[in-house]
Amino acid sequence: MTASERLIVEREGAVGWITFNNPARHNAMSMAMWEGLEAAVTRYTEDPEVRVIALRGAGGKAFVAGADISEFESLGDRGHSMVDYERLAERASSALERTPKPTIAMIRGYCIGGGLEIALGCDLRIATDGSRFAIPAAKLGVGYGAPGLRKVIQTVGAAYTKEIFFTARQLGADEALRIGLVNHVVPDAELETVVGEYCERIAANAPLTIHAVKRMVSELESAAPDLELCARLVEACYESEDYVEGYRAFLEKRKPQFRGR
Repeated sequence: MTASERLIVEREGAVGWITFNNPARHNAMSMAMWEGLEAAVTRYTEDPEVRVIALRGAGGKAFVAGADISEFESLGDRGHSMVDYERLAERASSALERTPKPTIAMIRGYCIGGGLEIALGCDLRIATDGSRFAIPAAKLGVGYGAPGLRKVIQTVGAAYTKEIFFTARQLGADEALRIGLVNHVVPDAELETVVGEYCERIAANAPLTIHAVKRMVSELESAAPDLELCARLVEACYESEDYVEGYRAFLEKRKPQFRGR
């Protein structure tokens, strides 16, 4: 399997799917896969037909089980270092976090290390009841970058972040749900249906409203939120064609057809 085949990028209607396709290694992330992830997110961000970006792992046993450690020894032979690997991973994670499109992680099986960082970069996380979560940095003696650590803190708070890192243990799906690491836990057989329904529901709603909320949440989580920007985002919704369509559809008792403008 070539590097490009380890990441499948395909659009299904309004949903842009990204599939991590390295099942022999539980979809562990190589440098090429991180690079492909950044490119895929950028492509979907620029595609007006895509309303939702959804991520999943191939093989049924893992979403992403961390880094592909097997390639680390050969990084130097290819003119790279671990610093290069980390920078590439941070760029891809940042692209996922910054996209104005809503993102969903469809999690089945292992969601470990960099896999959990990818999932936390998504807006929603829906997992099977058999999924497992961990960040084993302390078992490997590696440092963990501030951007990734910030995402964990923002999701579960400081106390649970310390527990996750200090113990490096695996959390089951029920515990992940209890501490807010995932939004929903569903039976394995229902995962595709539930995620598909979420994608369909989100894609049918007004893109400008969703973008405004996503951007405003990020602003309001920051130490110095730009409240003027938040006000402009709200104003843009009221000035849009979609607002007129939503209002008319409500009066006419029909489903609105939003265009994102």
